[in-house]
Amino acid sequence: MLDLNFIRKNADVVKRAIAMKHDLVDVDRILALDKERRDLLHGVEQLKAERNQKSKSIGAAIKAGGDVEALKAEVRDLGDKIQSMEDRLRAIGEELDPLLMRVPNIPHESVPTGDEEANRVERGWGEPKTFGFAPKPHWEIGEALDILDLPRAVKIAGQSFICLKGLGAKLERALINFMIDMHVEKHGYTEVHVPFLANRNTMTGTGQLPKLENDMYRVESDDLFLVPTAEPPVTNLHREEIIAPGVLPIYYVAYTPCFRREAGSYGKETRGMTRVHQFDKVEMVRVVDPETSWAELESLVGNAEDVLRALGLPYRVVTLAAGDLSFAASKCYDLEVWAPGMQAWLEVSSCSNFTDFQARRMNMRYRKDPKAKPEFTHTLNGSGLALPRTVIGLWENHQQADGTVVVPECLRPYMGVERIARK
Repeated sequence: MLDLNFIRKNADVVKRAIAMKHDLVDVDRILALDKERRDLLHGVEQLKAERNQKSKSIGAAIKAGGDVEALKAEVRDLGDKIQSMEDRLRAIGEELDPLLMRVPNIPHESVPTGDEEANRVERGWGEPKTFGFAPKPHWEIGEALDILDLPRAVKIAGQSFICLKGLGAKLERALINFMIDMHVEKHGYTEVHVPFLANRNTMTGTGQLPKLENDMYRVESDDLFLVPTAEPPVTNLHREEIIAPGVLPIYYVAYTPCFRREAGSYGKETRGMTRVHQFDKVEMVRVVDPETSWAELESLVGNAEDVLRALGLPYRVVTLAAGDLSFAASKCYDLEVWAPGMQAWLEVSSCSNFTDFQARRMNMRYRKDPKAKPEFTHTLNGSGLALPRTVIGLWENHQQADGTVVVPECLRPYMGVERIARK
């Protein structure tokens, strides 16, 4: 969330950010409630001081043998006024706090203005492969090799669920292990294994709630949410903590399945494995000093790029425009892989800097030195990478004329084979 003092001093900036992100939050109402609350707090302090003074006068009057009933009535009247004002303060908080939770983060000055069409391609790696045959889309490859069974997945859970089998399932597992090993051994992350269910405080801390509740699966009886990504449980590991001097930066990497209802995604590409309700992902999370967070974002992107280059997948790095940014992000890079069978770029990683937006929501702070005042950290996360779109990229880019798929060299120790062929 944004600092209320920042909103107070930069109302036009906040209004512009809300418009750029297509959110609907009444900033003027926030400011009006804030002013009323500050006026009430000042008034309550004055009345309490007056009541204390009159209460002391009652004691003095009693000692002097004077009439204290009038003074007692005045004290009671002041108490009633104070109670009424405190009731109003509670009511203001009940209205103001949810409004503040719906104010999005401010886009960084380097973020393009506009919607998806304004996204800016920063760079690319690898040339799209030229095939001596018409490359097949992944759903045809998977069916021909008997490593993807969409009809039976639909029978089990409905549309937009998938079932991998044989070497298709083994490739998924190999990718997860390879990516975690790379991030731990090469990039210096600490692996964590976290719950796949999260409570409201967790989902609110990273910004999924209250805005995205309808996009998530919820266990009503326990009021728990199936995680849409590892971001909420991993980032919340240090919620309500003050991190000791010298501990930052903290790098975590985690595998989780991800569950998304995709309630607002009707009409988008849904064939094959492109957009599904359950998928696997390896997630990188960083908790850092605010002074280094922008350099940390570039480093985070580089970690995801390392995976793509090792897999031999042509990709591009895209800066998202403000209208395409998530609610909590200040800046985001998407890494997109070229899928020759689909003739499309597919997002396999989003790397974002949330500045102190999430840290404020979860009250996560740190000290620069033992005597320093606690400050809010900055948080970042990035997919390292998301499946099954990475699988799509592998199948479609490494397919051969004989119908087999070549396994990248880095995955062969995990797979035990050099090619995926039909048994």
